[in-house]
Amino acid sequence: MTSPVPGAALCQLVGVKKNYPMGDLVVQALKGVSVEVTAGEFTAFAGPSGSGKSTVLNLIGCLDRPSEGQVFLEGRDVATLSDSALGDVRARRIGFIFQSFNLIPVLTAFENVELAMKLSGASEKGQKERVEEALRSVGLADYMTRRPAQLSGGQQQRVAIARALVKQPALIIADEPTANLDSKNGAAILDLMRTMNADNGTTFLFSTHDKMVMDRARRIIRLSDGQVIDDERVEPSPTPVAAGG
Repeated sequence: MTSPVPGAALCQLVGVKKNYPMGDLVVQALKGVSVEVTAGEFTAFAGPSGSGKSTVLNLIGCLDRPSEGQVFLEGRDVATLSDSALGDVRARRIGFIFQSFNLIPVLTAFENVELAMKLSGASEKGQKERVEEALRSVGLADYMTRRPAQLSGGQQQRVAIARALVKQPALIIADEPTANLDSKNGAAILDLMRTMNADNGTTFLFSTHDKMVMDRARRIIRLSDGQVIDDERVEPSPTPVAAGG
């Protein structure tokens, strides 16, 4: 599996529109969005509820298809891919971190992360070591055998990060990752992801209206009513790595 070249185009939206039928009405979630993301970015799509930011990430993450326009991921027009091919892209090339964690309650932290590796089709050789290393990297070396109910919210989100990272994806999509965390744990999770971005070059894309996320982003793309209204590259303020459970 090849890794994206830092600074190379990783994903691109060209004139993208997305419509959703609502009874007799059609809701325009996106109204001609064009944006390009390069490998290694730490970028937030920001805006209020209904602005279109989650729709953008769903399209980039191959969870949905545009009504009009084109979406490219690693140079491939996703509209040309079959549903099974899109599933393969999601399993192998994209990691997802959700605000609700989405862990399987009956599985341990280790098993939740291991499942992501199995679904990605990764070789079984060295799989156990990769899962353990992913959990160690997020500070959960001593919690691998615990189930989600035995973990704090911050620890559950760390498991979700390890699950996303273990596949060594080209891209990690984080949809409101701090929404269910207190400010201390939210800051710790964001600083952990920013460190991984800096150390490993992992590309992170967020949807958010949380100022704490935007303060750490290196690029902020603001949406309103389905359109990009601002695209700003910023140098985030240095923030201490916060401890959190």
